Amino acid sequence: MSEHIEFATPARRALTSRSGLARARRVVVKVGSSSLTSVAGGISDSALKSLADVLSARHAQGTEIILVSSGAISAGLAPLGLTKRPAQLSSQQAAASVGQGLLMARYTSAFSAHGVTVSQVLLTIEDLMRRTHHANAHRAMERLLNFGVLPIVNENDAVASHEIRFGDNDRLAALVAHLVKADALILLSDVDALYDGPPSEGARRIPEVTGPKDLADVRIGKVGKAGVGTGGMATKVEAATIAAESGIPALVTSTANAAAALAGEDVGTWFTTRGRRRSIRLLWLAHLARIQGTLVLDDGAARAVGDRHRSLLPAGITAVKGQFEPGDAVALADTAGRVIAHGLTNYGSDELPSMLGRSTRELSRELGRGYERAVVHVNDLVLLHPNEAPEAGRDAGTGPTLGA
Repeated sequence: MSEHIEFATPARRALTSRSGLARARRVVVKVGSSSLTSVAGGISDSALKSLADVLSARHAQGTEIILVSSGAISAGLAPLGLTKRPAQLSSQQAAASVGQGLLMARYTSAFSAHGVTVSQVLLTIEDLMRRTHHANAHRAMERLLNFGVLPIVNENDAVASHEIRFGDNDRLAALVAHLVKADALILLSDVDALYDGPPSEGARRIPEVTGPKDLADVRIGKVGKAGVGTGGMATKVEAATIAAESGIPALVTSTANAAAALAGEDVGTWFTTRGRRRSIRLLWLAHLARIQGTLVLDDGAARAVGDRHRSLLPAGITAVKGQFEPGDAVALADTAGRVIAHGLTNYGSDELPSMLGRSTRELSRELGRGYERAVVHVNDLVLLHPNEAPEAGRDAGTGPTLGA
């Protein structure tokens, strides 16, 4: 998953407020399992029909809708005689295999009542990470939209392993929004907005999030009351943040508010855009990559990486934690333990300890020219505070690197 991916993104004006949703040209809508299914009852026909009614009405007005739908695993539980979501991966895959067909059959019926043709698009993380797969996925989605089809996207749970999963369809939806260059992302669940605490305790709705400071003191719940989802509000906030940091505004609200949300009414929590669009590769590295270890940087290295956005060389590393291979994703942390970046390492954890604190010139003389490489090159590095420094590769490719 280390192939370099760059696709030109045409300039467009981002929506600056939720009212802009009323005129949005292309919207990704994600609906959670808790809004469509339950362990006891499987798929709720009334809930699915209500959502199809709302999305079909907007589709008829000319807006391109991409629906990212959870619910395949939950829909497959009852037919397999399971009383709860299984922990075993193979059982989850079996439930998804059974449930995906059931879910799509209901969607096809509900949307066809409005004359809307739907399609099924199943994705894995590699479909968005590898250049050829990404290009194929992009072309397929564009062609479907050109035909007036409403694509229904889900993770390919029947074959995805723990190592290559998005982790939750909220995150998948954020990457799909980036893939199709959506004007906005709407995340629907059984909760109408993000609150500054438990709503049952009199908490207040947070109408807008402009940055991390707005979430500093917020207690965020995990799993919806239906008991069939995998993330709850925490992953919705993360997905909305992923979208906002890449130039796509996001709205978090309930499925019951879907029509109001699409009309630009004051519902839910609006995440304003910040920063420029990142490549999907950098979004993956920042938010979704499986972090295998940690490199601890001295103060000078931490400033060079975090403030001046330079490559990381062995001279600036004081400790190596965890076990990893070349090409794995690792965290870059300062001496206080604060993670400042994620990157793809060029060396394994077995060979790095003998290299620490040494210059590339010294290592090259002793071990060979292969050791002139950076431990983490700037093009394989993403800062976790993107508004504080340039993004990977921008205005940094020809500058000096740390520890040379």
